[in-house]
Amino acid sequence: MLAQMQVASEGLPLPSAEASGDELFRLGLLYSTGQGGAPLDYVSAHMLFNLAAMRGSVEAKVYRKELSEEMASDEVAEAQRQAREWLAHG
Repeated sequence: MLAQMQVASEGLPLPSAEASGDELFRLGLLYSTGQGGAPLDYVSAHMLFNLAAMRGSVEAKVYRKELSEEMASDEVAEAQRQAREWLAHG
């Protein structure tokens, strides 16, 4: 499913609406470490971990919590806003 992701205008991959919790979690890992062609982006990583947790990934809940401790409250709020937006358009 990750191979079938859309690409945003900034060139960043967006998960498809059918992405599983595990796929969202793996993509979150890429953003949280800046690997696999993804930029280091904690807001996107938190958003993806949040979505993955909603789709049943227990690991994503742990990573989301750890990541949120490294982020400013406005960054966490932005990640949550982006997750809501993704759900609304997915």
